[in-house]
Amino acid sequence: MSVEPQTGRRFLICSCEGSMPLDADAIRRGCRGEVTAATQLCGAELDRFQAIAGEDGPLTVACTQQAALFLRVADENNRANSIKFANVRETAGWSSDADRAGPKMAALLAAAAEVTAPAPMVQLESGGVILIYGRDEAAIQAGDLLKEHLDVTVLIAPPAVIAPPRSADCPVAKGRIASIKGHLGAFDLVVDEFAEAAPSSRRMLTFGPSRNNARSTCDIVLDLTGGPALLPADLRDGYLRADPGSPAAILQAVLKARDLVGTFEKPRYITFDAGLCAHARSKKIGCTRCLDACPAGAISPAGNHVAIDADICAGCGQCATACPTGAASYALPPEDALVRKLRAMLLAYRQAGGERAVMLVHDEIHGSPLIDALARFGDGLPASVLPFAVNEVTQVGLESITAAFAYGVSAVHFLLRAKPRHDVSGLMRTIALADPILAGLGFGPDRLSVIATDDPDRLIEALRTAPANAPTPRPANFRAVGGKRDVLRFALAELHRAAPAPVDVIPLPEGAPFGAIKVDAAGCTLCLSCVSACPTSALRDDPERPALRFVEDSCVQCGLCRTTCPEQVITLVPQIDFRASRAPTRVLKEEEPFCCIRCSKPFGVKSSIERVVAKLEGQHWMYSGSAQRLDAIKMCGDCRVSFVAEQGFESYGAQGPTVRTTDDYLRDREIKRDPDGHFS
Repeated sequence: MSVEPQTGRRFLICSCEGSMPLDADAIRRGCRGEVTAATQLCGAELDRFQAIAGEDGPLTVACTQQAALFLRVADENNRANSIKFANVRETAGWSSDADRAGPKMAALLAAAAEVTAPAPMVQLESGGVILIYGRDEAAIQAGDLLKEHLDVTVLIAPPAVIAPPRSADCPVAKGRIASIKGHLGAFDLVVDEFAEAAPSSRRMLTFGPSRNNARSTCDIVLDLTGGPALLPADLRDGYLRADPGSPAAILQAVLKARDLVGTFEKPRYITFDAGLCAHARSKKIGCTRCLDACPAGAISPAGNHVAIDADICAGCGQCATACPTGAASYALPPEDALVRKLRAMLLAYRQAGGERAVMLVHDEIHGSPLIDALARFGDGLPASVLPFAVNEVTQVGLESITAAFAYGVSAVHFLLRAKPRHDVSGLMRTIALADPILAGLGFGPDRLSVIATDDPDRLIEALRTAPANAPTPRPANFRAVGGKRDVLRFALAELHRAAPAPVDVIPLPEGAPFGAIKVDAAGCTLCLSCVSACPTSALRDDPERPALRFVEDSCVQCGLCRTTCPEQVITLVPQIDFRASRAPTRVLKEEEPFCCIRCSKPFGVKSSIERVVAKLEGQHWMYSGSAQRLDAIKMCGDCRVSFVAEQGFESYGAQGPTVRTTDDYLRDREIKRDPDGHFS
């Protein structure tokens, strides 16, 4: 296996006061760079760190706990931007398998050293106007806690039977939120049964006349009703919920709301190219995968493509994994950068002598604390389990899974919450798509699994009982570049080369982004409506003769051809044909052209022209009694215009009324004009 040397890379590893063994030789073999070992880098050897950090070249430090300290020290020499950090203690060193964790440490360091560009950011502005929506006095109490910090309005849902507050520090009204849209800093609400509280309320709040469709705007919404969420899956910035029966939960929500004033930045999670979108053409709906997958309600139809609201997007990434064309791609990091990080990790693991790598995909918010708890209070992760941290587990698509197996992993596990905070059906569809590909190429079953738990003990039990599968005997070494669709094609081609038992064609489940189409040639009229609708040019015509051609490598199974076809003779065939990238254009139907009877230029499909003539001859009043009229149908457009003009044909087959002018009218009545235009 030939791997390019990683010149200029430096790695600083620390045994954390001897609490874990370090296999510097294995790390050096895997990382292929300069490796320096230490014992107490954040204390007694801090000067050593400062000296190493001051040298030129990128530096990766095997410690995340003291990252803030190291950055402060490095900033004294303006070297903070060149330093990256990797956690090898909780993920590898603090483990019952620590003596065999050298290859794993090398893998983690190599992955951390991989350079990724920062994601673009979007800004949200909040002026601190909050609407507290509740059912009882808890909403007013929350308003009392926030009135010194935010501009508070309290809305009580009907029937609003509560005692009036002692003082009118913030407005109180009754109403039911009928609809809500927007995000932090820009919520727009419609309220039914809206009525303001009367200041003369005595025992219970009384309200004035109510009205529907009252509109309101605010920056923050605090929902204390205890009912269903007003917005999808609680993923909207600025929308907070709490159980009205839990004072602790209300206090936590109040503290969060108090801090939501000012300018906030969030990543632009999705990069979107509307020109690649296959949503619709000519008001015919094709692909709706991203619309079906988004749990945050951030995607909406916008003509021939969709629109993704970056202010609403919660970053789950399921639209990017579902998008068949690459119009939507993840930006934290992009798919090609994520695959390159996978490559660095798995190549380093193999170079350091590691065997049968198992990848554990997790996020930082849920997965990392679980792994830390397992290391601190249990046996830690096995030496063969490589934790792979991502922003959201659901951002991992087919390109990353296929690349991982091509690089040599034995299995991939996805670590999720026991109760995910949003719908993860997109991830399950990705697994359902990858499973038949892996099985069809000889990898066998049980290579992909989901571990949904909040318990470290259940996590380690699931990892230990998972089948010990063998990796591919021919691991790949490719470097991914390009857009999402390009990376996916490349990864699949490399997986096919590395597969234990490669085959050419594998059937896939419905909704797969690859496949062919079948056309009932007997019913196809070669109208070519499907060609004009196809967003990827998988369907093409022939400029020389009537024909319908197909390029399977370009087909994304969006269904627009099937929806557009007036004869309904197109069927989608989801499959992956590994020969498609090298296959020539396939002709689905071809006919002889009809030649103009006047100039002999081919202008249409012979069978279609003959069928039209047969239907009109002697059966249509417009063409009855004149064979010459049928000849016009057998001519190209230019000849037909000339022919009609020469013959003086009327459009409706009969002589129309004569066009009469003013002079004709006057002459019939013997009325004359004088030279000045006056009538006599």
